[in-house]
Parts: sequence; C-alpha cells; structure tokens
Amino acid sequence: MSKTTPIRNRIRRLRFDHNEMTQQEVADRVGVTRQTILAIEAGKYNPSLLVALKIARVFGAKVEDVFHLADEETESRNPTE
Repeated sequence: MSKTTPIRNRIRRLRFDHNEMTQQEVADRVGVTRQTILAIEAGKYNPSLLVALKIARVFGAKVEDVFHLADEETESRNPTE
C-alpha cells in the first residue's frame, strides 16, 4: 500500500485575517455547506480542485497560499542546499 501525503490548509487563519469570517460565510460564497468547510478546515476531507479554487478566490489568494502538502512543512523548515 502506498502512503498518501495529507493536504494541510490555512483556512482558519485566513478566516481570522478576513474580519473573522465564519465558516458559514465561506461556505455561502463557495456554494457548499458549512459542514464541508469544517471538514476541509479540520483536514478530514480534501476538496475538489474546483472547491479549492473557489475557497482561494474567497480570500483573494492563490490555491498554494491556502493549501499545501504536509511534507512541504518539513521541507520549508529544513531546506536542503
């Protein structure tokens, strides 16, 4: 079996930075349920590409600024030369 790399996100931080936007506000703008945003934010569900693009648009950000692979956290803390 292959190991999958989890996708991490900054949705909670971005919501806070955007006037403490609620999960419901994000959900309404994206066209999904609050439960979907909750699951994505908690890392329990990976969004489709379309939903990821819409979430990024809500925050005026690039997808890469909202979502990243968990193994990138390690790489960014321990860059190789």
